[in-house]
Amino acid sequence: MTTLCKSRFLEELRWRGFLEATTSDDLDTYLAEGRRTLYVGFDPTADSLHLGSLVPVMALAHAQRHGHRPLVLVGGGTGLIGDPSGKTSERMLLTKEKTEENAAAIRAQLSKFFDLSSEERGLMLNNAEWLARLNLLEFLRDIGKHFSVNEMVKRDSVRMRLEERDQGISYTEFSYMLLQAYDFLYLCQHHDCTIQMGGRDQWGNILSGKELIRRVLGRRGEGITFPLLTTSNGKKFGKTEEGAVWLDARRTSPYQMYQYWLQTADADVVQHLRLFTFLAEEQIVALEQEVAARPEKREAQRMLAAECTGIVHGADTVRAVEAASRILFSASREVPAAETVELLAREVPVTEMARAELDAKVGLVDLLVRTNLAESKGAARKLIEGGGVYLNNERQSHPQRVVSAEDLQWPGAILLRAGKKNYHLVQIR
Repeated sequence: MTTLCKSRFLEELRWRGFLEATTSDDLDTYLAEGRRTLYVGFDPTADSLHLGSLVPVMALAHAQRHGHRPLVLVGGGTGLIGDPSGKTSERMLLTKEKTEENAAAIRAQLSKFFDLSSEERGLMLNNAEWLARLNLLEFLRDIGKHFSVNEMVKRDSVRMRLEERDQGISYTEFSYMLLQAYDFLYLCQHHDCTIQMGGRDQWGNILSGKELIRRVLGRRGEGITFPLLTTSNGKKFGKTEEGAVWLDARRTSPYQMYQYWLQTADADVVQHLRLFTFLAEEQIVALEQEVAARPEKREAQRMLAAECTGIVHGADTVRAVEAASRILFSASREVPAAETVELLAREVPVTEMARAELDAKVGLVDLLVRTNLAESKGAARKLIEGGGVYLNNERQSHPQRVVSAEDLQWPGAILLRAGKKNYHLVQIR
């Protein structure tokens, strides 16, 4: 029988599967004794986070829900260096301007996940604020003296790189753990932050910060690490053949994100419901039973897609995405809202047509050729006669059919389909 944690927050992390390791056996008691400030750092290597970033983001969200204070640290300073943890080669160094640009974008993105209305509720900081002011001689004298090179080279992230004779590790990256440890020290000293969280590859960096806090301040610092998340088929979570699934709608559309969650394997869906939604345990247990009894209905996947896409993009966008999915996959003949049409315009080919041209009427055969759904007028006629042409998901059977303003049932668009999957959106301007 599993013993429940004293801390409701730590128990939440435990049953949801966030816990990989903690830096002390009595962290449970420490969290239960009072309100703590916990931080996670995010490197601004791009102008958006991706789904792989959601594990620490959700952990911070649970911390706030259980009365603790989340602290989001954007690495505007350390991002100029690059963390060697989990990397087999040195990162390309970003310019200061690009790092600041990415940091600003990430700050805006993460603010959707946390209540940052006051410093009492939550904090979002950029370590460039203090790292950029460091004096090298003072840093080496006051901070560097507390680090043993003998211990540093034993860390997996450093040792692996030292063994790569062709690549090695630069002094720049070697110094990263000093800067991250100093971040933890600074946050403890100035914002009473005593817990750092991160992926398992951050274990060594967290230990360095914990020890530095003990040596310099004589205070307690602790850490929590999360497991490396992979799918049941061994692939890295949050990746597709096209690349990462980004939180920024400009990089990955809400529709594409929804489809990614919808395609989750039965073997992974319950784990993902625990990690990436705020659903209660009893709701997830019920969905787990549904997966076991009726996997073909994919109720758990639909709930996962709606919940996760909603957290990132909002409930209204989810409704638009679900309508777009019904239209493209279930041949729904519903009249969509304008937001759904906008989503569809990002997912299927688009041709623009002037309203005056539509008012004058356009032959369906001509429109099929114009949108490249048919190679020629003859091929278009055969396609129509064979029952393979649809207008707003309604089958067309007459080659003489004309498309007019009366067919403009959707807001500013007409949807054509040839066969089962070849869609084309005609936008009326």
